[in-house]
Amino acid sequence: MGRVLRVQEVSSKCSRNVCKTLLEKLKAQYSNLEGLPPDRIVPTVGLNIGRVEVSNTKLVFWDLGGQPGLRSIWEKYYEEAHAVIYVVDAACPSRFEDSKSALEKVLRHEDLQGAPLLILANKQDLAEAVSAEELDRYLDLKKLDERAYTLQAVSAYDGMGIKESVDWLVDIMERSKRTEMLRIRAGVTNPGSA
Repeated sequence: MGRVLRVQEVSSKCSRNVCKTLLEKLKAQYSNLEGLPPDRIVPTVGLNIGRVEVSNTKLVFWDLGGQPGLRSIWEKYYEEAHAVIYVVDAACPSRFEDSKSALEKVLRHEDLQGAPLLILANKQDLAEAVSAEELDRYLDLKKLDERAYTLQAVSAYDGMGIKESVDWLVDIMERSKRTEMLRIRAGVTNPGSA
């Protein structure tokens, strides 16, 4: 079973909760379950876990709260993560510097070496959201040459771009040396069961 670490960047100063919205939308898109409506979703405090199956690959999403006070728990989940999903509130440019700093710290951690990275420029349904291209320039992602990564424009509110993003992630995880290393460490030879 592939494990995906999802690091969520949130800000109480910006509009609409994004914490569990993406996880709920994922569950709705990849299962017969209906996700919670956005107005019933509360911010992640600590950890939420979601399980979905995508293209015969079972994924476990560890949704970690992004508030600065919760970031100290992130490292506890790095070692077993096959990949990282980093969600940025694209409608809140005042938080971009903090997002960039937190992302750089995550990527420097030795337990995440080689982990594919999916950065989601969330809230694209809002007029004030910056484009994925603008966010890419701000985060200076060209320095990530050695890491498999992509930045996608998404809306956790209406689901735009989520399926394509997760499909990319599943494909890259299956080819990732990190996934291979984690499977060997776990003693798993059948790729569908890691």
